[in-house]
Amino acid sequence: MRFKVFSVALFAQFLCTSLLYAQLQRSDSVVIMAMEEELIRSWKNLRMEGYEPPYFISYQIKDNTSYTIRGKFGAILSSDKNRTRRLFVDVRVGSYEFDNSIKGKSGGKVPFYEASYVPLDNDPDAIRTVLWQVTDYTYKQALIQYFNKKAGYVERVKDELLPSFSREVPHVYYGPEIKLVFDTDEWEERVRVLSALYKNYGKIIDGGVSITAQKETTYFVNTEGTRYVGDEILYSIDINVTTRADDGSFIRNYKNLYYTSAKDIPSVKELETTIKDTIEETLRIREAEVISPISVPAILEPEAAGIMFHEAVGHRLEGERQIDDTEGHTFKERVGEKVIPDFLSIVDDPTIRSFNGINLIGYYLFDDQGIPGRRVILVERGILKGFLLSRTPVKGFLKSNGHARASYGRAPMARMGNLIIKSYKEYPRRELKKLLLLEVRRQNKPFGLIIKKMIGGETNTSSYDFQAFKATPLVVYKVDPKTGEENLVRGVEIVGTPIVSINKIIATGNDYAVFNGFCGAESGYVPVSTVAPSVLVSEIELQRVSDQKEKPPILPPPFIKKHAD
Repeated sequence: MRFKVFSVALFAQFLCTSLLYAQLQRSDSVVIMAMEEELIRSWKNLRMEGYEPPYFISYQIKDNTSYTIRGKFGAILSSDKNRTRRLFVDVRVGSYEFDNSIKGKSGGKVPFYEASYVPLDNDPDAIRTVLWQVTDYTYKQALIQYFNKKAGYVERVKDELLPSFSREVPHVYYGPEIKLVFDTDEWEERVRVLSALYKNYGKIIDGGVSITAQKETTYFVNTEGTRYVGDEILYSIDINVTTRADDGSFIRNYKNLYYTSAKDIPSVKELETTIKDTIEETLRIREAEVISPISVPAILEPEAAGIMFHEAVGHRLEGERQIDDTEGHTFKERVGEKVIPDFLSIVDDPTIRSFNGINLIGYYLFDDQGIPGRRVILVERGILKGFLLSRTPVKGFLKSNGHARASYGRAPMARMGNLIIKSYKEYPRRELKKLLLLEVRRQNKPFGLIIKKMIGGETNTSSYDFQAFKATPLVVYKVDPKTGEENLVRGVEIVGTPIVSINKIIATGNDYAVFNGFCGAESGYVPVSTVAPSVLVSEIELQRVSDQKEKPPILPPPFIKKHAD
């Protein structure tokens, strides 16, 4: 009876939203109309005799248009335009209190890859047909999961009874249609000019420049009444440089630049300076001293500090990891306890678009379950306050805070957006370096380190293996404890256990800066940002980089004379 009443209410809402769609000034309004119509049909009629009907259905389509131009040594390597529409369907049976979801996920993987692709033509029948195919399969898989889950509870010990899915207030948002501005011919010429700079450096083995312009439109509807359409634009410029040192070590350097508006992209002259700086930095690393594994005090500058917080803390505060028995549960039972130094706080706020004029690519309006992105306090002055949450409840936190995220076609889970670290023990850079030297001398270590740049990181959060994180520094300076002289070094990577490593922070700088990148996890790659100051750690452990050494090229590049560089 409740199902019928809700169906009538939903149908009434559909009539109202249909009128809104008719007024939308978008060329693609037929897409969400088709989604709405098939949602209503499935909600009213999808059921198998003798089995539960769905209590919740949602459809998400992500329409992604991208232009990518890649260049090397003054020539275009590839110039592509790609457009796809990908679908994710969530069908749940049972109830909010107990449904088919396992580890926060419901439904099943579509058996053939093409099934999750939606036609690019705005043909409602074609779009609805794909929705019908995937919904039918997902519903059947949901029933199988539901009964298997119930059967598993016959002998499985459940340590805590939590709802399967949170009840949330519906939201309606229809954003304006945003045009992707990109002139392919103009950017091909720019890429030729920029990539030709590599021809001036004979010791570079490989390298290049690529530009990507991307527009992603998200369409979302669910049976609770949430509907939204929104566009996001992202331009990225990737600069890569590779070389080999005389000892055969492979050395890679990079610079990634992100912009949300074409007008913010630097001029060719400015980009030339950035490329030259990156190449010359790489060649200095090539000549740098190789250091052995060691444990010493270090300053991690903002980019490196942000990566450390992201890997060591951020992933361990993702909600689904608190209910997954295969996870390590580093912080699960520690809400209200001190977990990091008491002069540090951590928040995640996807509602912030920029920091000090730099775009934050972790910004979003709605997460991938139709919940508005929200600011959440994770750690306040060292005390754990909460977790990043999707609609999967965890102990003590039964509502979403808008952090369900996924790349297209994937099941969303709680992920970071804009991770922001705030310190209440800040020092100017000069004073922070003095503290480093004092700590090195106090420990009687041969040197300290300043880590300026890292290639990224990885972490293991599972319970079946050791809890650790790892990151590879690209630009590292050894600091003499007597003179303060800084010399470039290479050949090591950072390793550590999360709680121990973070709690070795003894002070920070006041030099907050942004690190933008893409983070990969179970729900795919999503854009993320960190805002962090430099941090001084009393000890950081370094191990030798795993590297297969090869001899440098025998001949110089064909465009370089023997006396060059």
